[in-house]
Amino acid sequence: MVHGDRRRLFEVFQNLIDNAVKFSSSQPEPLVEIGVDGYEDEMPIIVVRDNGAGISPEHHERIFGLFNKLDPAAEGTGVGLALVKRIIEFHGGRIWVQSEAGKGAAFYFTLPAGKRDQDNIPESI
Repeated sequence: MVHGDRRRLFEVFQNLIDNAVKFSSSQPEPLVEIGVDGYEDEMPIIVVRDNGAGISPEHHERIFGLFNKLDPAAEGTGVGLALVKRIIEFHGGRIWVQSEAGKGAAFYFTLPAGKRDQDNIPESI
């Protein structure tokens, strides 16, 4: 269980999953995995992984910038990952990518964890 603004966190998952599907759909056997990969500072590390086109290491930081699209012909505006990063950081987490060109991508992020009590806002998901 993680704590955060339900609508904003939905946007995080929607953007990451949409990208994973978009960039792995050309594979003979597209694969998108979502899960938890350990903990960092007592926060779960959530991962969205695909077997798609991948991202060269020199572009790992650039992809989180506003309007930074690696493929100008690709669908989308280049806003999604910048928005994802801002939402994650607003919630006190961090996001990073592990990827190589042609070998898929894994987006990792942390979010505060804990039990929800009745008076606690923001909501848990």
